[in-house]
Amino acid sequence: MTKKILFASIGLLVFSFAVTAFTNDGNSVSPKKTISVDSINSTINTMPFMDVYDSLHLDELNLGKEAYQFALQGFQKLLMSGKVKNPDLLTIVDFSQPSTKKRMYIIDLKRKVLLENSLVAHGRNTGGLMARDFSNQPESNQSSLGFYVTADAYQGKHGLSLRLDGLEKNINDNARERAIVIHGADYATEGFCRSTGYLGRSQGCPAVPAKVSKTIINTLGTGSCLFIYSPDQKYLKKSTLLS
Repeated sequence: MTKKILFASIGLLVFSFAVTAFTNDGNSVSPKKTISVDSINSTINTMPFMDVYDSLHLDELNLGKEAYQFALQGFQKLLMSGKVKNPDLLTIVDFSQPSTKKRMYIIDLKRKVLLENSLVAHGRNTGGLMARDFSNQPESNQSSLGFYVTADAYQGKHGLSLRLDGLEKNINDNARERAIVIHGADYATEGFCRSTGYLGRSQGCPAVPAKVSKTIINTLGTGSCLFIYSPDQKYLKKSTLLS
């Protein structure tokens, strides 16, 4: 990824806002904020790494293209701001899929390799088979959407765990207070799915199968970007990283 390409992408975004911010006679207006995939496609498609989606056949692995596009958009803004340190790794959790699907994708953008594709749990009050309700509030037992950066790994009650810092104010910035971490869980298994019809649920953490949790945590490391996606209009309209 070159700085020229990054600045070109950001420049296109800035230009699009300038066009909508003024009428023909130069008077400023306040257009109603809307978020749609179609409205950003012309910019997103010029970004580095769009070809990774096709080259890795991520559509065949059920990752929605919209989720990938939004992930790239926020990821590159975070790189430019210095809030994400790892420019090669992007992790997407696609909550538009049922919990019985492997909806976590850890992608090495530089090498164009899918490093991990795993089951991942959502919060018990977020839904059953599908993730539908989200919250940033402590003790809500719900998942929070949006962009995170991975922090330090530690040994906790679930064994090796990875702290997450939420990067979106009033959306997921209570992650530390809520102890939202990546950890292994015995309920995050295909066997649990077969017996209940859905994956076991957490208290809001993106819990993964215990047998792969160490590998996932070590792969993510510190300073990499995690995006938890849902086609939830409240989130899509509120997120400043997707505007």
